Amino acid sequence: MITDPYSALRVPDFRRFLTARLLATLGTQMMSVSVGYLMYELTNSKLMLGYIGLVEAIPAICVSLLAGHLIDKYNRKIIIALCLTTLLTCAFLLLLLTNQIGHWPQSSVVQGIFVVIFITGIGRGFASPANFAFLPQLVNKETLPNAITWGSSTWQVASISGLGIGGLLYGFVGVKVTFIAICSLLLVALISLLSVGSRPVPASNLQESAWVRIREGLAFVYGNKLILAAIALDLFSVLFGGAVAILPVFAKDILQVGPQGLGWLRAAMSIGAIIMGFVIAHRQMGKSAGKVMLACVAGFGVCMIVFGLSQYFWLSFACLLVAGMLDEVSVFVRSSLIQHQTPDHMKGRVFSVNSIFITSSNELGAFESGLAAELLGTVPSVVFGGSMTLLIVALTWFNARQLRDFDYTKLNK
Repeated sequence: MITDPYSALRVPDFRRFLTARLLATLGTQMMSVSVGYLMYELTNSKLMLGYIGLVEAIPAICVSLLAGHLIDKYNRKIIIALCLTTLLTCAFLLLLLTNQIGHWPQSSVVQGIFVVIFITGIGRGFASPANFAFLPQLVNKETLPNAITWGSSTWQVASISGLGIGGLLYGFVGVKVTFIAICSLLLVALISLLSVGSRPVPASNLQESAWVRIREGLAFVYGNKLILAAIALDLFSVLFGGAVAILPVFAKDILQVGPQGLGWLRAAMSIGAIIMGFVIAHRQMGKSAGKVMLACVAGFGVCMIVFGLSQYFWLSFACLLVAGMLDEVSVFVRSSLIQHQTPDHMKGRVFSVNSIFITSSNELGAFESGLAAELLGTVPSVVFGGSMTLLIVALTWFNARQLRDFDYTKLNK
């Protein structure tokens, strides 16, 4: 039972950490949408939008398991600070590349963008599990459920809001000013993080080899059917159901609303996530959290089908608004059960495995969206993806009973 929905926010270090995470997520998501639209303007290729996701996903996946081992062994705050420094450097390099458009051959600019995105993939491969593992060290056990609520909601809101803000800035003030804003956000995020007090690494056997510790994390995830089912549901539903990567195609070619309209389409999901995040912070999930999660993922799939078929901007906006609300519920439930069921000394390794699935669903999902749009056509690819999401929910309902019957109220007992 929630007695104070703002208890975690009353902890100064948690507020500073949450501010850093909010600004960093906004910046990286703004970078994502800006690079996507810039690449589409430069190449007019749907497949290139998919390649961006692939180039970022490969290094993130490759370093994730090693990242989890290092996060459970070394100071988590320092690791996050190094990640933010890397992302800030990449944002500055992208700004320099935009200044060379018209001066360098187009192919050189495109290649430069891919190199920078590859480096951001490495940084993000470390950042996600490090943030996840550091969060519970900032509050006491009684405040942790509320901290998870705010952490999950803030990440989701910032993740989707960044896409909306990035699209709006790109459309109204141009790519250069957008990248200046991104650099500023990441710089302030780094400063805010550095003001957080350091925390010792949770006690564990640090003498074990990296391989033994990595294997221990993998065994924990694959031995916990509840965590594995939640991760798999998110992986396959977003992998097939997400249409974020090809929104520039809808904005430019189908709805014909340009970069300004793209910004509003991105903002639609953020508005939905903000609304739902506020509701969750004030109203705890109940005994039917698993069923609610599955229903929300199914609703997300329906929204994507209607969005793909829509010829009207207002209807497309409404579909993404509702999709953002439903996705926020799914992210919150999955994050909560993983945080509560993972020992402190293993959080880096466990969430590094989770990050592989998240990266696969988001970045590889972007590649799948671009490839499917190229092969099937833009609208059929989105309708197909939404239909696959519904199929995945049905399979999960009948084959993952633990997740279907998940009771959120038992987490806090």
